Amino acid sequence: MTSARKELFPLVSADVALFSIENGRLVVLLVKRANPPQRGRWALPGDVLKPDRDGSLEDTARRILRDKTGLEVPYLAQVATYSGPDRDPRGWSVSLLFHALVPVDEVPAVAGSKTEAVAWADAAAPGAGLAFDHARHIAAALGKLREKVERHALPLHLLPAKFTLTQLQRTVEAILDRDLEKSAFRRRLKAERSLVEVPGEFERGVQRPAQLYRAADGFEFAV
Repeated sequence: MTSARKELFPLVSADVALFSIENGRLVVLLVKRANPPQRGRWALPGDVLKPDRDGSLEDTARRILRDKTGLEVPYLAQVATYSGPDRDPRGWSVSLLFHALVPVDEVPAVAGSKTEAVAWADAAAPGAGLAFDHARHIAAALGKLREKVERHALPLHLLPAKFTLTQLQRTVEAILDRDLEKSAFRRRLKAERSLVEVPGEFERGVQRPAQLYRAADGFEFAV
């Protein structure tokens, strides 16, 4: 065994379910694999642990997003660990799944050096024929995200730097895949310390101006 990669047995890797909002729906980023195995199939952004570059598998996940999307994400969290002899044709493997949140307008539509294309897919129905066991990965990451939002964690990382309460409600609805009653939602937000009014700034349109908000300093997507 002469290379660092050969010494990593089983194969250790990280995969990232990167969620955003596009046209009012929750989407997840997929990449088209340019190299074997599973070349030409759509998958979550992922890569093997590189001991000379990564101090941890979280470092691996952040490197993946930098290399394949050019992003430094504000929120990244572990979801689950997958392992077994049949997940990857290269052999026995262990993969740590992360999920991340980012406003869609911050994601450049540029493929990285190891991908042929990137695309947003419906998070609840990303399509058939995904590489490896990534359909299961996406379902698990979506379930974790919905669980946090059901417990009233606010997904502010999916919103622009300044946003209205209506935009926030629509984002929560996109994640939960159901409509929310407006007055009940607003009542819940009254004592919410994660939200800060932007003094004197409003979104103006055909209806009356809507107050703009931002995330409080030190905001964490947690409950």
